[in-house]
Amino acid sequence: MPKRSSQQHASPGPATDEPQVPEPSYAERARTLMHLSRTGSLSTLSQKRPGWPFGSVMPYGLDPLGRPSFLISTMAMHTQNILGDSRASLLVTHPDASRDPLGAARLTLMGKAARVPEEEVKQVRDLYLGRYEDAKYWVDFKDFDFYRMEVVDLYYVGGFGVMGWVAADEYARAEADPLADTASEIIQHMNADHADSLVLLARSFAGVEAEEATMTSVDRLGFHLRMKTAARVHSVRIPFTREVRNTQETRTVLIEMVQHATPRV
Repeated sequence: MPKRSSQQHASPGPATDEPQVPEPSYAERARTLMHLSRTGSLSTLSQKRPGWPFGSVMPYGLDPLGRPSFLISTMAMHTQNILGDSRASLLVTHPDASRDPLGAARLTLMGKAARVPEEEVKQVRDLYLGRYEDAKYWVDFKDFDFYRMEVVDLYYVGGFGVMGWVAADEYARAEADPLADTASEIIQHMNADHADSLVLLARSFAGVEAEEATMTSVDRLGFHLRMKTAARVHSVRIPFTREVRNTQETRTVLIEMVQHATPRV
């Protein structure tokens, strides 16, 4: 059986001789999404209705391997379900998903949830409170314990037509994109203050004579533009001329690309 790739798409389309534009792997995108979000939907197997999934809103912590942890009460229905059957899944969506729920990225993690061993509780607690500060008000209640999901499989959806399985070991080795925390600021700045430059980049690096161009995403390897031409509205990915690791490097590379772009004559 062929090895699954974290770059699989639902509809890869026809083969082409054009070089692929570099993009983060699905594993990287999954880690980035888990980093950005704070809450997911936990599905456990009901003990009251055997075989039926039971959904719960669930804030989560995150460890260096990307494993989500939960601070849950023994009185909660999902905890009782986990004690009866450890199999569970966690659906995580992008924080801005409400604006375009079907076009936004989302991730389903499947795994087994169990109480965190006593010797690891302090580390898990610190990481959890670092992401979910309000939990300090109930973290020491006697009926609350930390549980952690050991991930066995993942399914990533990046939007329409962008989806695929991610192997658990690839996910564990991957890292969140270095621009994850500042991407929204970069996008807002480019769209508000450099709209003409985006049109120029679309022409020079994508070969599209766009009337308007809007940056919709950015990562260490490149960015996406949504472009309006006389005939249609479509999107394209443009690679950076070199990999970036922070906001300053992103700014420097974008300036260089604009300076080397060919203006309309």
